[in-house]
Amino acid sequence: MTARTIQLHSSDNVAIALSDLPRGTRAEGLAFATLDPVPRGHKLALRPIPTGQKVIRYGQIIGQATSDIPAGAHVHSHNLGMGPHSADYAIAQGAAPLPALPPRMFMGYHRPDGSVGTRNYLGILTSVNCSGSVARFIAEAAEKDPAIMAGIDGVVPIVHATGCGMSGVNEGYETLMRTLKGYARNANFGGILLVGLGCEVMQVPDLVGQGRLRPDGNFRYMTIQGTGGTRATIEAGLRVLREMAVVTRQAVRAPAPVSSLIIGLQCGGSDGYSGITANPALGAASDLLVRMGGTTILSETPEIYGAEHLLTRRAVSTAVGEKLLDRIRWWEDYTARNGGEMDNNPSPGNKKGGLTTILEKSLGAVAKGGTAPLTEVYKFAEPITTPGFVYMDSPGYDPCSVTGQIASGATMIVFTTGRGSVSGYKPSPCIKLATNTEMYQKMAEDMDINCGDILSDGVSIDAKGAEILDKIIATASGEQTLSEQLGFGGAEFVPWQIGAVM
Repeated sequence: MTARTIQLHSSDNVAIALSDLPRGTRAEGLAFATLDPVPRGHKLALRPIPTGQKVIRYGQIIGQATSDIPAGAHVHSHNLGMGPHSADYAIAQGAAPLPALPPRMFMGYHRPDGSVGTRNYLGILTSVNCSGSVARFIAEAAEKDPAIMAGIDGVVPIVHATGCGMSGVNEGYETLMRTLKGYARNANFGGILLVGLGCEVMQVPDLVGQGRLRPDGNFRYMTIQGTGGTRATIEAGLRVLREMAVVTRQAVRAPAPVSSLIIGLQCGGSDGYSGITANPALGAASDLLVRMGGTTILSETPEIYGAEHLLTRRAVSTAVGEKLLDRIRWWEDYTARNGGEMDNNPSPGNKKGGLTTILEKSLGAVAKGGTAPLTEVYKFAEPITTPGFVYMDSPGYDPCSVTGQIASGATMIVFTTGRGSVSGYKPSPCIKLATNTEMYQKMAEDMDINCGDILSDGVSIDAKGAEILDKIIATASGEQTLSEQLGFGGAEFVPWQIGAVM
């Protein structure tokens, strides 16, 4: 590390600017002056890179030069492309178990099925968009009713844009079914009211009839058409919620080991610092949780593309590694048949922050998963049943990916951001990690932890990981995150819509 640039690996042929470098800057440790202005978080060439030569960051290929790049030049979209994508997957050849640590404890809500929640909400789940407004009306009225609100964290309307105008037999239908059932069973809900319209494709009887949605029985359902319209459904919903609240408030916080936690790992609004600060720090926290028996979920398959070989090496078996590659192949086919491409990322904001190719973004994103063995791979919204570090397939679109993680059982989300993403994900609290100090200071009311001090103040990755773990335990025990204090979480339920909208 120099005062104004950092080389992340000895084999890298690019460095990262730690501050804006005007043209002609001769940063400490560099044998040349910059040939172009290089914005903070962006790359500059450490030596000449001929056309077609691989560009290396993190000791890994992030693309190839599309034109000759002289030493000191700004390296970005104008001279760097993805190039051919291939990798040696070395499945299960690097799965080294991490030494166990004594478990730490948090104060959580113990559920009848053995799961432990970090919050105690009542949820109003909708089968279709057509019942969304009524669900919101019920929730708004419930929040004014002391008989419902006393002793619980709140009432969450779970409203979405699908449930009809779709096939009732395909992969999209099965995915939505898993998602709704997963939310009904999430340990952060003490009770669920399911509200449908009555004539939709995603029929309420089908949801209810596929098995007991909640082991505690604190579950009710109704349709607007069957109940007698909007006002009648609001009144019936409030009566039901008053009954369910009695059961829900009986749950009180009690000690539980962190092995009961299921944490969704996310990143969004990434920048050139994401893979240097917040993501590896979250990876360190993930390793600590796994060593204590906890479960962490990495997702966003389009945003591990190009770095999947780092995960297949850590798979505990050939079968687990092949499951991940099956999802990669599914995505290659999915994007091709829909006229897309796997290199549709980085987004404009990511590029402004210094990320150029999906390979570069993916290598930084995978760092959230630490170094623990990969114990299992799941489809979107499948129930997580294997502890440790796991993978759940999802789009890279953050609200959709988090929706799948919560449906799979995540009781908390930890979210890194370099550009300043603002969001929340009821019923699961969301901790925000800032990748750089400048953004953290600018958006301090939204960011829970600053990871920029890894570069600005020399804080170690391990120390920051321990700080994140402390925050996770405090949040699991009831401390509100900033996104909770701001009221986020009512608009971020986004089921993955696969297939034609008809």
